Amino acid sequence: MNLRNRTRQAGTSIVEMMISITIGLLILAGLSTILVSNSRARTEIERANRQIENGRYAMQLLGDDLRLAGYTAEFDPSNMTLPGALPDPCLVTLAALRNTFMLHVQGVDNAASIPSCLSDVKPGTDILVIRRASTCKAGIAGCTAAANDGTPYFQASLCFNNSELDVPINNNPGDYLGAHYQLDNNLANLTLSKRDCTTVADIQRFRTHIYFIANNNNAGDGIPTLMRAELGPGSGSIPDFAIVPLVDGIENLQIQYGIDLPTADGIPDSYMANPLTVADWGAVVSAKINLLARNTEPTIGYSSDKTYTLGYDASDTLIVAGPFGNNYKRHAYQSQVRLNNPAGRRMPSS
Repeated sequence: MNLRNRTRQAGTSIVEMMISITIGLLILAGLSTILVSNSRARTEIERANRQIENGRYAMQLLGDDLRLAGYTAEFDPSNMTLPGALPDPCLVTLAALRNTFMLHVQGVDNAASIPSCLSDVKPGTDILVIRRASTCKAGIAGCTAAANDGTPYFQASLCFNNSELDVPINNNPGDYLGAHYQLDNNLANLTLSKRDCTTVADIQRFRTHIYFIANNNNAGDGIPTLMRAELGPGSGSIPDFAIVPLVDGIENLQIQYGIDLPTADGIPDSYMANPLTVADWGAVVSAKINLLARNTEPTIGYSSDKTYTLGYDASDTLIVAGPFGNNYKRHAYQSQVRLNNPAGRRMPSS
């Protein structure tokens, strides 16, 4: 009886232990698989969210700036003449800047001729130039004070006496300069007046923004990025362009411009990817923006034969991007934007 009791009280056998360990390992392997799968799914969701937000943010930046293109505060430049030829957007002398005053937008189709102030431009992508006065008045709360650091400033006159606005106008840009408006980087020359003809008129920074797609965000990283060259302070009294990265993962930019010719009623009569004349550029009242955004990191095991339509080129041929044959997920965005300032000035009065 004692021997039988001792046998019944013996521990787990080796076979039973091996079976238990095997079952535990199977359960652990299953849990590990679920954990890895959930981690990958979460990573892909985060990448997709970043891609969507980047694309939307890039579209918002371009759209907001285009809506302000041609803003000149209280000054109406409608009767000024256009320059004789398309200017180099990288020229920063005062004479060159004043010559661009009537060209609220300008562009380069498919990076065919890259402006000298840009670098690392992605081939086959468009370059967009936007010119306007800042909506922020220098020196007020929340706005940077004016400084003699080379930054060009714009000032519009509201005075109606003979000292300012009542000057001969022969439809020449020079007739308006110094009387109806001033564009200068020397604060001592910004002396135009408000409506009381005594108080100095508000001073606003004159902005030239050049948007383009760069091959890299940081040198050699291979991440395509929406960049902006901003006209601002330079060396001494000469302004210069500073290149600022805006949104990474933006791979392509294609733009079509809505031209209000011949009707001149503020509504585009046709769209062109590459307006040919200065008159065409001066009549741009809207723009169709096409962006292609991609993840900044590849997805292991992902492949796609998708193609993406990005509007039309200069020959009215549909622009198709892809298939790319790599592991990056992509998404295309499109928006149409009205250029409120030039379009509003061209609308017939009721």
